[in-house]
Amino acid sequence: MKFKNVVIEDFATYLPEEYITSADLEKMLEPIYTRLKLPAGRLELMTGIEKRGVWPAGTLPSSLSSAAANNLFRKGKVKKEDIDLLIHGSVCRNFLEPSTASIIHGDLELNENCTIFDLSNACLGVMNAFVVAANMIELGQIKRALIVSGENGAPLLHETVRRLNTDETITRKSIKKYFANLTIGSSACAFVLTSKDLCPDGHEICGGAILTDSTANKLCQGDGDPNSLFMETDSEALLEHGKILADKTWSKAKENLSWSNNDVDLVIGHQVGKAHKEIVLSRLGLDKHGTYDSFPFLGNTGSAALPTTLILKHENTPIKKGERIALVGIGSGLSSLALGVKW
Repeated sequence: MKFKNVVIEDFATYLPEEYITSADLEKMLEPIYTRLKLPAGRLELMTGIEKRGVWPAGTLPSSLSSAAANNLFRKGKVKKEDIDLLIHGSVCRNFLEPSTASIIHGDLELNENCTIFDLSNACLGVMNAFVVAANMIELGQIKRALIVSGENGAPLLHETVRRLNTDETITRKSIKKYFANLTIGSSACAFVLTSKDLCPDGHEICGGAILTDSTANKLCQGDGDPNSLFMETDSEALLEHGKILADKTWSKAKENLSWSNNDVDLVIGHQVGKAHKEIVLSRLGLDKHGTYDSFPFLGNTGSAALPTTLILKHENTPIKKGERIALVGIGSGLSSLALGVKW
C-alpha cells in the first residue's frame, strides 16, 4: 500500500501516575515464588521492564482515551469540530455494546457528523486504524481522523497475581504461559491524521504492508470483563512466528515504499520487552539503527505501545525534519504491520 496525501497532524499521550515495579510485583507473588522456589529478580532481568503503570480500580478505557484526546486538543493545533472520524483502537473497552467510541464521542462533545467505531486487533488496533483512516483521507471521504487508545493493564495484573497465588496446580513449567501477563502496563494516546493539503508541515505516512499468519491464533488468548481479565501465552512460539512474519512484512513494505534498510533513520517497534526487541530487530536487519524503548518504564501497553513510544521518542529527543521512520508492529492472532513515515 502507498499513500500520497496523508500526514500525522498532531498527537498526545496520557500516562499513569501510579506504577508497580517488577520487584513490587514479585513481592505480591511471594506465595507462588516461595512454593516453586523461583529466584527473585528474574522478572526484570528477563524482560528489561523495571516498572509498569496502572490506573486506579474502576478506570474505564473511554476515560483514558478521552484524556489523551483532550491533551491533544489543548495544544491548539486541531479543533474538535474539525474531526469527522473517531476510531477507538484499544484492546481494552468499556463493554461489548455500544462501542467505546460512542462514549468517547460524548465525552469530547464531537459533532454529529463524526463517524465512530471501535477497531480491535490485539496490539495492532491503533496501527490498523491509521491505515483505515489514511485510505478514507486518500479517497476524500473524510478530512480529519482522531485515533485513540486507552489501555489499562491493572485488571490483568491483579487477576494474574490472584490466580498464581491460589492455584496449587501451577508448576514451574506451566507458569510460563502466564509470564507475559506480568509485562502488561497502561498508557493512552491520541493522533490526528489529515491530508497534506490541509497540513503541509505534517509527518507524512508514506505507505507500508500488512501480513497475517492465522496459524498462530491460539498462541495468545485472553478473556474476561474489564475488571477481571486473564490471558495465556506461549511466548516462545509466539516470538518465533512473530519474527518470521515481521520479516516478511518489512520486506514487502520496503518494496512498496521503494526503501532499503539504509534509508531508515529510526525504527520503532511494538514494546514487548528486551528479548523481543533484540530478536525481531536483528531478524529485520534493523538492530544497528536508532530506536527508542518505552517498555522499561511502561511495560507492554498493547495497542498504545508503539504509537506512544513514537511520541515519547519525539518528546525526549526531537525527530528531525526529513528523517524516515519504520514503524513495525506485531499483534497476536497473528498480524504484522509495517509503515514508513517521513517526518
